Amino acid sequence: MTLDFFKQVAERSIMTFIQAFAAVFVVTDLNSTDQAVAAGLAAVLSVIKSMIATRFGDPHSASMI
Repeated sequence: MTLDFFKQVAERSIMTFIQAFAAVFVVTDLNSTDQAVAAGLAAVLSVIKSMIATRFGDPHSASMI
């Protein structure tokens, strides 16, 4: 795993967190803590997906394609 790989993972997980937080904010009536927990879980799943992606395709990329 290279520095570029970790940059890709960071970008994907941060964007996933922001998107999930925004979606939960708009769709539900949860408080901020619950929204952050839901968005954090989505970000963690994004990191796990990126790690699994190294087993498929390019091992130096967070992409499964």
